[in-house]
Amino acid sequence: MKVTTASVAAMAAGAIAAPSNTTPRAATKVQAACSSAVSLDAKSNVFAKYTLHPNTFYKSEVAKAVEAITDSSLKTSASKVGDVGSFLWLEDGELIKKPSDSIANIAKFDDAVADVPCENILGLVIYDLPGRDCAAKASNGELKYNELDRYKTEYIDPIVAKIKAQPNVAFALLIEPDSLPNLVTNADLSTCQESKTAYEDGVAYALKSLNLPNVVMYVDAGHGGWLGWDANLKPGAEELAKVYKAAGSPSQVRGYATNIAGWNSWDEEPGEFSDASDAKYNSCQNEKTYVTKFSAALSTAGFPNHAIVDTGRNAVTGLREEWGDWCNVNGAGFGVRPTSDTGLELADAFVWGKPGGESDGTSDEGATRYDSYCGKPDAYKPSPEAGEWNQAYFEMLLKNASPAF
Repeated sequence: MKVTTASVAAMAAGAIAAPSNTTPRAATKVQAACSSAVSLDAKSNVFAKYTLHPNTFYKSEVAKAVEAITDSSLKTSASKVGDVGSFLWLEDGELIKKPSDSIANIAKFDDAVADVPCENILGLVIYDLPGRDCAAKASNGELKYNELDRYKTEYIDPIVAKIKAQPNVAFALLIEPDSLPNLVTNADLSTCQESKTAYEDGVAYALKSLNLPNVVMYVDAGHGGWLGWDANLKPGAEELAKVYKAAGSPSQVRGYATNIAGWNSWDEEPGEFSDASDAKYNSCQNEKTYVTKFSAALSTAGFPNHAIVDTGRNAVTGLREEWGDWCNVNGAGFGVRPTSDTGLELADAFVWGKPGGESDGTSDEGATRYDSYCGKPDAYKPSPEAGEWNQAYFEMLLKNASPAF
């Protein structure tokens, strides 16, 4: 059934390794942090108080992109993108530097945290599970499915230490895109079967370890075209609740994240794929409906049920041939800027989860990490490896932005 095919749709979230050649701007210590320790109440919407921080690394990428633009009008618009708050992905580096060091790209944390003013919250994506992205090739991680101990000691533990060293900064953590949803819908794949224990134990360890006073956490839950299928809502909610309870029901878990690196509309009616032959099996034809229905399922399962929704690249709909087309969708545009004004109490905020301009995966069929979804007719070509900057794609997102810059 299409339930299985659709489950691939959210793989875009996994196609986001940060460019290794990004150079952050100099940290501005004078703006940094609050004068006293931050304590976040995960029973409330922290985004009603805090602004998602425009992180150092995306600002740097955008600044370089602006320099490459010759059209003066477009250049002016592009310069504003770096001021939009977005999540910073703390994913794998290309190597472990030495046994005493954490995984390479964790070092991005230090520069990113240096210029966070007290009214802002720094968004970080925790993304390096063993056997990562078990149903996709473009964003496979550096840790093998049986390297859970390395995930704990070389990835999670160092991040915990860094956050503990910054008690005066507020953090919003997005936990492991694509992981638990894959266990729900891609259990027939041997790669996901191998990764099941590492995914569940790894996420539980992350939730328990990162349960700090100045942190609020959201666990990834795919999107309406993935866990939103009628047959997936209950098992999806039960999977998240299972891991949450295994972690001891951490107090700083606020809820879940949806549409991360995705393309789905927030409230389009009747929905982008409402005319599809299998639409009767999925009542969640937009993210607003998905949040409403999945939150209800989560409440029943015993998991905190408030959401953040990625609107970073969802301005244009009607571009994909099917839900499952996740890679570098051609014709996309920057969407609504981060805000807590969502119109739905269950939705804490619209956020920019995926750094717009970074590739979801390469279109080079000869590449080791080539995924066929990046070669489909509705995927932008040419596109570089996942996480590498695509200048032409960034300019397309900018031209198609709604609201415009």
